[in-house]
Amino acid sequence: MMNSQFFSVDIEDWFQVENLKEAISKNDWPNIQLRVRENTIKMLNLLEKHNTKATFFVLGWIAEREKELIRNIYSRGHEIASHGYGHDLVYKLSHLEFREDIRKSKDIIEEIIQDRIYGYRAPSFSITDWALDILKEEGYIYDSSLFLVSNHDRYSKVDISLEGTNFIRVLPNGLKEVPISTNKFFAKSLPWGGGGYFRILPYHIFKQGYIRSRNQSNGLIFYCHPWEIDADQPRVSNIKLSYQFRHYYGLESTERKLSRLLEDFKFTSVINGIKDGVK
Repeated sequence: MMNSQFFSVDIEDWFQVENLKEAISKNDWPNIQLRVRENTIKMLNLLEKHNTKATFFVLGWIAEREKELIRNIYSRGHEIASHGYGHDLVYKLSHLEFREDIRKSKDIIEEIIQDRIYGYRAPSFSITDWALDILKEEGYIYDSSLFLVSNHDRYSKVDISLEGTNFIRVLPNGLKEVPISTNKFFAKSLPWGGGGYFRILPYHIFKQGYIRSRNQSNGLIFYCHPWEIDADQPRVSNIKLSYQFRHYYGLESTERKLSRLLEDFKFTSVINGIKDGVK
């Protein structure tokens, strides 16, 4: 296995995240000005500065409206993958609704880039056992949604034990799985893959924990979102204080911390790490 250190970006805009759903209805989305293009370009330039290729898990809803942005990402040599279409929690969808969601997203993105996509990441890592089987049936090669942490209200609803020594695992149905990085402390598995955890923790603590995670798992994956480098995004106040903290904390310093991360770790895209096994 070549480099098993992967950098990933979930392409969604600030108003589509789960923490803000109680204040912003999906019906409101078409009326909100998109900020994703400018923030994604900043992220692309940061990756280019550090000579890093990444995987961009793109929301189909965004791809429909930002076709040139998606082509720009692809033209710079990054991998394009699916983040579904409507950013719905998987375990709140029926089997048919999920199949239609991932099929619609795949069709939209492949039409834009005129190439096949291989990977999928569930919104808020809300993957389920039955969804993994549908992904395989719909032609996906790998999933990167399993976030097997202790005591989280949204993450993976699965009954899977990942065994083996490689970071990338092969599930019983043949689908490859690239699990989100965690850190094991005693009997607890703590989230250590990026996102809010990266924004909240001091960088030197995150870095040391990340090295520990890599040593435990023989690899790691980092994830972030374009809105996480956008300190000027609108503020929503009529949500739980815990949600406000999870969404807004650390936005001002994230870009600087990302630059340090890209200096300290050598990342590649997911497909570059598994391409020898893709048929």
